[in-house]
Amino acid sequence: MAVYVDQPVWEWRGRRWCHLLADTDEELHAFAQALGLKRAWFQHRDEMPWKDHYDIPDELRAEAIRAGAVEVDLRHVAAHVRSRRERMRA
Repeated sequence: MAVYVDQPVWEWRGRRWCHLLADTDEELHAFAQALGLKRAWFQHRDEMPWKDHYDIPDELRAEAIRAGAVEVDLRHVAAHVRSRRERMRA
């Protein structure tokens, strides 16, 4: 199991943002809590649970990596989402 963080390419409110995602929601929530993220910031849609993630600002990304998050590119994120979707549908 792993937690992943992609590149901070999305701009919003004067900051750059990236995604924090994991193989399981339990692992994702535990990691996010350790970073000080609020559960209310969890991005979830009932119709697409395989896309569950937290948005984190660029300045928190380095801390996530130091805590063990694996740096990935957007191609890996897409593959991760596809894999989770397939596992959830099986």
